[in-house]
Amino acid sequence: MVALKIGAKGSVIAGAGEPVLIAGFRVDAVDTTAAGDAYTAGLAVALCEGQSLAEAARFANACGALATTRLGAQPSMPTRQEVEALLS
Repeated sequence: MVALKIGAKGSVIAGAGEPVLIAGFRVDAVDTTAAGDAYTAGLAVALCEGQSLAEAARFANACGALATTRLGAQPSMPTRQEVEALLS
């Protein structure tokens, strides 16, 4: 399986079949410093919770998007509550 982050467009995932685009989220980005780190952490959390690759990529996209809305690396990491609010 592969998950490829493509910035504001979201991510592309591929398993045994054709690659699938998982759309990103529209946010007011101010700093992209830790967006990839947030995406990777979100993907890992969701996969560990048993979500499918597509579901995990959507969760990860939300994490990455939210991370761009604040300055810095550690301060930009979203909470679970913030991610779930964006997903709903």
